[in-house]
Amino acid sequence: MSIISKDKKRKRTFIDSVKNCLDGISYTIAHENNFKREIILGIVAVILSIVLNISVIEWVIVLLLINFVLVCELINTAFEKTVDLYTTRYNETAKNIKDVSSSFVFVMCIFASIIGAIIFIPKILDLLK
Repeated sequence: MSIISKDKKRKRTFIDSVKNCLDGISYTIAHENNFKREIILGIVAVILSIVLNISVIEWVIVLLLINFVLVCELINTAFEKTVDLYTTRYNETAKNIKDVSSSFVFVMCIFASIIGAIIFIPKILDLLK
């Protein structure tokens, strides 16, 4: 995002906003290994969904869960970078903020895995019969 002085201020366009959003996603992909792993696992879930021919409602659930995990990771990254902006030295409160922030990604991943198992395991077992 470019910083514009007050005397040269211009109205922010929708395209500017989209570029900023894409910059945020690009940054996260480039700097956060967990985000890369979660994207790969999301792709695996989509491929598995195609192979197992899941229902429309199951597709909605799978896609929402992939989205929720990725959004949680983006929010976690924003929290962590905000804390890093505040302090570079060890700080117990900063540690707690980062730990709690990462825990909501972890909780989302656990529940996404459980729901994924509920959707995929019966279909895999049927396929193996």
